[in-house]
Amino acid sequence: MSRTCILIVILLTACRTHAQERSLVRKGNELYEQKKFAEAAAAYQKALQKQPQFVPGAFNLGNALIQQKQFEAARKVMNNTAKTSKNPAVQSGAQYNSGNTYMSEEQWQQAVEAYKQSLRKTPGDADAQYNLSYALAKLKQQQDQQKDKDKKDKQQQPDKKDDKKDQEDKPQDKDGDDKEKQRPQPQPSKLSEQQADNLLKALQQDERKVQDKMQQGKASPVKMEKDW
Repeated sequence: MSRTCILIVILLTACRTHAQERSLVRKGNELYEQKKFAEAAAAYQKALQKQPQFVPGAFNLGNALIQQKQFEAARKVMNNTAKTSKNPAVQSGAQYNSGNTYMSEEQWQQAVEAYKQSLRKTPGDADAQYNLSYALAKLKQQQDQQKDKDKKDKQQQPDKKDDKKDQEDKPQDKDGDDKEKQRPQPQPSKLSEQQADNLLKALQQDERKVQDKMQQGKASPVKMEKDW
């Protein structure tokens, strides 16, 4: 067999393999649209078994896992997709979806970082900007609640000092305050307290909009008609 014939055989084999992957992803998309997310995930996984770096299969698998609330597994897939793909839109979408999983678990700090990563790839993304603002406001609220709790816990500590130690209360309290200041505190957001409160109130009045942005947008399956 000549070199030319060998090359043709190799190319035909590669084309057939790629066609199989695309066919499996299309099947997965059909199942996804029918809300058969476990079956859709299985189809995407079959496509990835044939080609582990096939971005549409990986991205859509992450979406199917999100719909099944398998958030940790979905994040692993999305993070790998963001690293594998060279398309900024895909990288941004993967980070955005990771942010949504963190939001669902109320892990606000992680959500903030994921949305920031998304916006670094697509700075004008209105959905990512909106969700970032919401996550920042919720993070500020969480930090304030933790500070209040720490303050109450400190006030409720029983006083077991004897009379001799009572005479030294002032310096001891001062030392205690100094030690308290040295304790690591959660990293504050860049919003002022008033800004965070105002933003949170405005966003909470439109909670459905936040939920819609988490369930739709970049969580829809990648269509195979796209040029990948």
